[in-house]
Amino acid sequence: MPDKLIAIVPAAGVGQRAQQLGPEQAPQPKQYRHLRGEPMLRHAVRALLSDERIERILVAVAPGDSAAHAALEGLPRVSIRSCGGSTRSETVMGALRELVPGPNDWALVHDAARPGLPAGALSRLIDTCFAHGAGGLLALPVADTLKRAAGREQVDCVLTGASSGEEGLVVQATVDREGLWAAQTPQMFPAQKLLQALELADRAGRTLTDEASAMEAIGIKPRLIPGSIRNFKVTWPEDFELMERWL
Repeated sequence: MPDKLIAIVPAAGVGQRAQQLGPEQAPQPKQYRHLRGEPMLRHAVRALLSDERIERILVAVAPGDSAAHAALEGLPRVSIRSCGGSTRSETVMGALRELVPGPNDWALVHDAARPGLPAGALSRLIDTCFAHGAGGLLALPVADTLKRAAGREQVDCVLTGASSGEEGLVVQATVDREGLWAAQTPQMFPAQKLLQALELADRAGRTLTDEASAMEAIGIKPRLIPGSIRNFKVTWPEDFELMERWL
């Protein structure tokens, strides 16, 4: 059994794709946008609190962020650290260094923009990772047909063949979806190994979009654990309305 399981919520980003400019204010980072009257970050952290095996939740924010304390006020087992970096990997590395993990500690990383995480999916992830020891992530099999886009080309009218004068992306190929899964979070790994993997990727100049990629690069094969459609990532402005319906 592990010495402890710590959750990390990287919340140092600004969520550029989901930002909406107010008339007289700077863009609000999306983790502080309200869903059902509460900041999205609070929903995401509270979802992690549903499992008592998580000893502590470390929320990593950007230096100078003054909104996190108010957003998370009153939640137990939560600490906020200004160790956020310019990328997700830097933020998670900073949080792991703050934790100074022991050899038997585990880290579970969850997106602030996934407030719909069901308790059952979280429990399934923790159970599986503890049972098998290598770590893993929530994910869903890809259901949609996938297309790879080619460069922009002039788009002709389908009916007349005349040029529309506009440019658009065109399909280069259909991608076989057999065996493809869409990664979600949380992603859970032995903490020291995860820190080592992230540091190696950083020194090599590799850009990572999740923790599993770092572990794969050092030869670890993370387990794919069925997630939930409710656990989608709030990315585009219209996602906020959809998530509010789920919550």
